[in-house]
Amino acid sequence: MKQIAIIAPTASGKTALSINIAHKTNSIILSLDSLSIYKEIDIASAKPTIQERDGIKHFGIDEIYPNEHFDVMNFIDIYKKAYNYAKENGKNLIIVGGTGFYLKTLIDGISYIPKLSTKNQNILNDKLKKFTPQELWEYLNRIDNKYMVNIKPNDIYRIEKALGIYLQTKQKPSEFFQQNPPQPIIKDIQLFQIIWDTDILRERIALRTKNMIKDKLIDEVIYLEKKYTRAIPPMNSIGIKETLEFLDGKISKQQLTQKITISTAQLAKRQRTFNKNQFDNIISDKLNNLDTKILNYFSKI
Repeated sequence: MKQIAIIAPTASGKTALSINIAHKTNSIILSLDSLSIYKEIDIASAKPTIQERDGIKHFGIDEIYPNEHFDVMNFIDIYKKAYNYAKENGKNLIIVGGTGFYLKTLIDGISYIPKLSTKNQNILNDKLKKFTPQELWEYLNRIDNKYMVNIKPNDIYRIEKALGIYLQTKQKPSEFFQQNPPQPIIKDIQLFQIIWDTDILRERIALRTKNMIKDKLIDEVIYLEKKYTRAIPPMNSIGIKETLEFLDGKISKQQLTQKITISTAQLAKRQRTFNKNQFDNIISDKLNNLDTKILNYFSKI
């Protein structure tokens, strides 16, 4: 069984390439996309349709509803399901998408986090109610400046995690993580990257945005708002938040297209920077050439 990841900025053609490769290499696909994970968010996520998936088994698409919680630990569970399915069925695994943070976590691993006792969970919940994130950050910073220096005072997720570790173990978080280093989840994977000229990628993003609006993105957002309200995290995603501005009468339809295109291009730049800084041992090439390199990799014993 072989595992590869195809990474690249949004609108690079990763989906079509991965499905084509999957057919030729007896592979299944794990989507590496933080929005495709949700059911009912189809157009804004640009997830492949059932027809576009072309009979290839996919994981990481339509896994949960938009009002359900999802984080990197949930993604790790989905990866394990995909891996076990591939292994049990004699398949290879292709991981594809733009959420590089998830892939980075799979490669680098994640530290063991102790389960809180009922008593400590109640103490934690009480502190979260009584104190602001800034106050909790200051409290933890006095205890463990070494760890908290890299955490922002509004990062409630990491503040809560650090406080939970301190309550349960009586150790400074920095000491705990030193004694419990991350364990890699994926130990053998080859990364492939699609390269695009910035201007051409921008044109692809603009075209995809126009097609999304043509494919009734606005209707999808109206449905999502009516069913789930604006309070859920996915409603702040690119494509959805700009459409809500349009529905509020703040921007025109032409401005809607422009704003989504600009936001998506900015996302693509961030994705490119992240991939460059976080990953090593990447085989990169233009879209038309990369399929040959991937197939050559699979053909090696």
